[in-house]
Amino acid sequence: MTDELYERLKAYEGRAAATGGAGKDPVNAPMIRHWCEAMGDTNPAYTGPGAIAPPTMLQVWTMGGLSGHTSRSGAYDELFALLDGAGFTAVVATDCEQEYLRDLRPGDAVTFDAVIESVSPRKTTKLGAGHFVTTRTDVRADGVLAGTHRFRILKYAPAAPRRKHSRPRPVINRDNAGFWDGVAAHRLLIQRCTGCGTLRFPWLPGCDTCGAPTWDTVEAGGEGTVHSYVVMHHPPFPAFDPPYAVGLVELAEGVRMVSGITGVPYDEVRIGMPVRLEFLRVDEDLELPFFRAEAGFEAGARGGA
Repeated sequence: MTDELYERLKAYEGRAAATGGAGKDPVNAPMIRHWCEAMGDTNPAYTGPGAIAPPTMLQVWTMGGLSGHTSRSGAYDELFALLDGAGFTAVVATDCEQEYLRDLRPGDAVTFDAVIESVSPRKTTKLGAGHFVTTRTDVRADGVLAGTHRFRILKYAPAAPRRKHSRPRPVINRDNAGFWDGVAAHRLLIQRCTGCGTLRFPWLPGCDTCGAPTWDTVEAGGEGTVHSYVVMHHPPFPAFDPPYAVGLVELAEGVRMVSGITGVPYDEVRIGMPVRLEFLRVDEDLELPFFRAEAGFEAGARGGA
């Protein structure tokens, strides 16, 4: 049955997931401004006359919003229905890859086509067994290929609950190993470009301001404020106990990072709330940076999501 199912899944490779799609809005300065404000990106290339859109916004211009796109193909829904019918009812996004070929500028009309590029054999993961599905979207600006976006999800059958759950482990690679070494030593390290001095977080292999590949680090003092936050209610995940608050914290050094907020109930977290770094042990062999709300903050208008 497993081999037969995989043959049926493989038959969807190469089939269209969306055909002749059109962005609901042309590339425009307000959306670029909102994106840069949310990301804390002040690169002058994204403002003023001759501005371009941040390359990482590539997928934004193709999103259908709540009403979706009429260009969506039935093949993608059929593939999901087949996976659901085989018991792979849960889904999680795993990663994306983007390739940039042309700058996008305000006024560009965006069109796109998407294809189901690959369906993996059955894989066993900590979440459960399932299949990875990769979709490739080719994005065009005024008819010219501007970039390619590959998005990979895992459709899986949730593993049977275990009596004890540990936190998911961070993915440590050569680009961020220094950060996690710092966490192990109870130090929150921020990268600093040795070319232009710009601080950056999260860690990257090169400077996104000047492009220099060399860097050193500075240690964060630990003070910050809640720039934004969400309260997680769903989906429930082993080792987490919803509802809980997840904040986008702006450090005193000027960079922002996502972390859990402690020290107050989840429904008392507020934008502008001062917080201080602490390291908490979340299970037997893992400590993570969190931010504890400072005492005495007077909540103003409620924010967050």
